[in-house]
Amino acid sequence: MSVQTPDQLVAKKCKPCEGGVAPYTHEESVEQLKSLEGWYLTHEGQRIRKDWTVKHFVAAMDFFNKVADIAEEDGHHPDLHLEQYRKASIELWTHAIGGLSENDFILAAKIDQVPVELKK
Repeated sequence: MSVQTPDQLVAKKCKPCEGGVAPYTHEESVEQLKSLEGWYLTHEGQRIRKDWTVKHFVAAMDFFNKVADIAEEDGHHPDLHLEQYRKASIELWTHAIGGLSENDFILAAKIDQVPVELKK
């Protein structure tokens, strides 16, 4: 596995995963995350997550709807979390393998391109 830039990741499309693929190792995940600003490992390195504090509730929902469109297009669906009406978080992992795959980093890079109204 070689580390990919965000531009390289965005140029790809998520591939269907029904299992049988080894998840990224902890070291591979850490290295790939260096190219994705704000994402971090959770659940003992099996997931990646990013947090935003958005301007207001409608901004959060608008952001999530844009992310949902991208996720649906790529066939790879994140967990979306909203707490206290403006604390948005997204968590990614490949359910079929119980860990991280290239798909998670592809989707993270695409999510990073989505405009979001942040709290100032």
